[in-house]
Amino acid sequence: MPTKCRMCDRNAMLKRPKTGDALCRDCFFHCFEDEIHKTITDAKLFSSGDVVAVGASGGKDSTVLAYVLNLLNVRHSYGVKLVLVAVDEGITGYRDDSLESVKRNEEQYGLPLKIVSYEELYGWTMDRIVQHVGRTNNCTFCGVFRRQALDRGAQMVKANKVATGHNADDIAETIIMNILRGDIARLSRCTAIVTGSDGELPRCKPLKYTYEKEIVMYAHFKKLDYFSTECIYSPNAYRGFARAYLKDLERIRPSAIMDIIHSGEQLCVKKDVKMPVQGTCSRCGYISSQHVCKACVLLEGLNRGLPKLGIGKPNRLRKKHGLETETTETESKQSGESCGGHCQCSEQKTSQSSAAKPLDF
Repeated sequence: MPTKCRMCDRNAMLKRPKTGDALCRDCFFHCFEDEIHKTITDAKLFSSGDVVAVGASGGKDSTVLAYVLNLLNVRHSYGVKLVLVAVDEGITGYRDDSLESVKRNEEQYGLPLKIVSYEELYGWTMDRIVQHVGRTNNCTFCGVFRRQALDRGAQMVKANKVATGHNADDIAETIIMNILRGDIARLSRCTAIVTGSDGELPRCKPLKYTYEKEIVMYAHFKKLDYFSTECIYSPNAYRGFARAYLKDLERIRPSAIMDIIHSGEQLCVKKDVKMPVQGTCSRCGYISSQHVCKACVLLEGLNRGLPKLGIGKPNRLRKKHGLETETTETESKQSGESCGGHCQCSEQKTSQSSAAKPLDF
């Protein structure tokens, strides 16, 4: 005998990974959308008049995020303006194809789209970076550059908030990774639904409590247009091992994802533990807890022909090649000289936070 939907009398079409409830398709849509709306309202993520830059990669998470935010914005009168912001990392056969999905989403959802590229911002593409660094640490470069590129794209469209498609699985994986690395600073903030709230361009995660499997199911039943191929450079990423471990846990205990997130939210750092102080990069003005931000350090290494300069213990490499181990005030003022002049920081420099004012590119 067919299983009945838990919320109505129709036949169930699926079993929710998050709760185990048997639901029909329409009731699943209702639950999925209402839970995201509750997350948004409980955390007060948006205010009327906000311009929200939605990180769009063409993948399932960002596609569902854009679709649902657009839907809820109308349904519940959020009064926000949504703008799609995509980053072109310069990965042939991957990002160029996924950007086509983003462009179709632009037309399907009626949302404006801004695309920024690594080549435009940094003078490098990921294809060229991988040729120099190999496939061991390439994700470090991509992650650092992409985060800054998204913020810069948001500044270009004059957004005052950024929404990303990080889901519950992503956050649980990050908690595991930070525990294994002993990274107290990131561990204390990786579970926050809003980061950078003390600056002018906070980031929020409306899908924080949404399971990846349910995002896939929602996209499938809604027949959303998204790109599903994995990045060609990501198979060796450290996150992949954390993801595999998490999937094993979920198979044994489906609530493991939420359990890890709630545990991470309850973690406290002792008062006498020294934590990094958030400031701004002396070269490009981007938000950083160091004198020089990670993006500028990585870019300096690439432009000097020392791609591993910003990975691991850079001071050891600096000493080996006769470079300064600490950036002096003179070097800070000559940002174009230190990064090789290929970064936008050589043309645009601000003393404000990363989101202080839109930069003219």
